[in-house]
Amino acid sequence: MTMVQTLSIPDHAVEAVSLTKVYRGRRGDKLALDAISLAIPRGSFFGLLGPNGAGKSTFINIMAGLVLKTSGRVTVWDREVDADPRGVKAAIGVVPQELNLDPFFTPRELLDVQAGMYGVPKSERRTMEILAAVGLADKAEAYARTLSGGMRRRLLVAKAMVHRPPVLVLDEPTAGVDIELRQQLWAYVKELNAAGTTILLTTHYLEEAEQLCDRIAIINHGKLVACDTTARLLKRLDSKSLTLTLEADLDRVPDSLAELAPELRPERRLVFRYQPSATPVGAILDAVRAAGLTIQDLSTEETDLEDIFLQITSASR
Repeated sequence: MTMVQTLSIPDHAVEAVSLTKVYRGRRGDKLALDAISLAIPRGSFFGLLGPNGAGKSTFINIMAGLVLKTSGRVTVWDREVDADPRGVKAAIGVVPQELNLDPFFTPRELLDVQAGMYGVPKSERRTMEILAAVGLADKAEAYARTLSGGMRRRLLVAKAMVHRPPVLVLDEPTAGVDIELRQQLWAYVKELNAAGTTILLTTHYLEEAEQLCDRIAIINHGKLVACDTTARLLKRLDSKSLTLTLEADLDRVPDSLAELAPELRPERRLVFRYQPSATPVGAILDAVRAAGLTIQDLSTEETDLEDIFLQITSASR
């Protein structure tokens, strides 16, 4: 029996309560995590975002047992990190930022060694299945040192999955991975999530977090400054833009539209920035028609996660 098979099923895959980490140093102490409390629901695709140095890696390293917390409590799959480190290691697979692979092992050997370290019997190992899932089946017998950076990144994901952990942590997993391989990697990770694996993702590609994550937490200067569903976070910034392409040239903005403060741009375009909660888009279109302008085309631009991220992190400095 493998270690993971003995784990119960909790409501929260990861839970932190007043988690604090202070790094002591000769030049003074550094507060890396400041009483962070958050819960990651079982089965979610959870994004952990923040600027460099915000505390994301410290949070992950405490979960993985690589860094000792100063105070507070953190559990992974109902296993407390300090009280049951073995249970936590059985419940979690971590894909680190660093490409820490033994260059003289083949991918098949690396996965078999990793499975052995987690007590997975040979009859239950899925080495070739996992390598095929991350697109490395044809490299099973190649030395790791001959693999490209993107292939090594995918091999790290494969290593993290050998013991079927219910929680998979991806720390900047697509750094240095080209677009095609990135899409292949995400396709596999989304399959894992659909099958019930809880995913914790840190990334600097905010568009990835927006597309993949159902919930997002933002850390800044060691503090938790936001934690909500992705949809509700996007609603926080009540702002959109509407670009109208007109049939005729304009020398200036009509006086009747001055209150809406549109920007007149080349190629017969008017750009309106507005708050959907206060100004329905229909009201803008009615005002444009009332001004005697004929609309040839229109496009809207939604608030994205980058806008939210910049707004929240700037406000919490």
